[in-house]
Amino acid sequence: FSAAITITEQPVSVSVPVGYSFTLRCRAEGRTSLRYQWFCQQRSACCQIPGATKQDLPITAQQTQLYTCRINDLYRNVVFSDWVKVEVHQCVARGLPPRLWRGEPVIILNPTEQRVEVGKPIQLQCAAMGFPAPSYQWYRNGNPLEQQKKKNLWITHAKVSDSGTYLCCASNSHGEHWTNAVDIHIGETLPPAEHLQLCCLVFPLATGKIALLVGNNRYQHHPNLMAPVTDVFELSLLLEQLDFQVVSLLD
Repeated sequence: FSAAITITEQPVSVSVPVGYSFTLRCRAEGRTSLRYQWFCQQRSACCQIPGATKQDLPITAQQTQLYTCRINDLYRNVVFSDWVKVEVHQCVARGLPPRLWRGEPVIILNPTEQRVEVGKPIQLQCAAMGFPAPSYQWYRNGNPLEQQKKKNLWITHAKVSDSGTYLCCASNSHGEHWTNAVDIHIGETLPPAEHLQLCCLVFPLATGKIALLVGNNRYQHHPNLMAPVTDVFELSLLLEQLDFQVVSLLD
């Protein structure tokens, strides 16, 4: 008889800084008056929250926990809401989130550039706060990676074709925010300093056409941009078709 109670609004997962105050909401309809009881789960133990018997559960974020709400009617019908995760970030840089934060994604962890041997694993990490919790989509050279929709991008065995410029988009109902773009080099054994010295030796001797493309994503007083990544990638392909030797740099 659980169909006698219908949940009309499920609580949503959130990702917030420590000390942030907010409310989890649950709404249901039934044939009789309904009673609510919230539970939390921490370290595999599910505990009833004393006094949490209303539709709204006010929370001041202290530590990451899971929550659910039980709803029952006078006929002993019972349903539980979805489990939702309240992810709490203990260390957030000063000024984040913005003072008038409304829940839009805020990037708090950017991926870093990597040099990986062929066959070795690749792991890129990012994290964002958001209310609701953001969803993630990774990109390589401006193209979405259909299988990479989590905070951490994981490639078990790197191939040369995995080289490129990576970045991630965190989005929710309030908007989206992009991580910094980072270059992933597969199979290149020269460290950056030696690679630069080699370029300085080769370029003066080159007799062909050389194109230097610089895409700038980062600005001090403007959000990170997406277009330079795709523009550099598209333009490099075009110039290579015109027999240019292309050197692409970001930031």
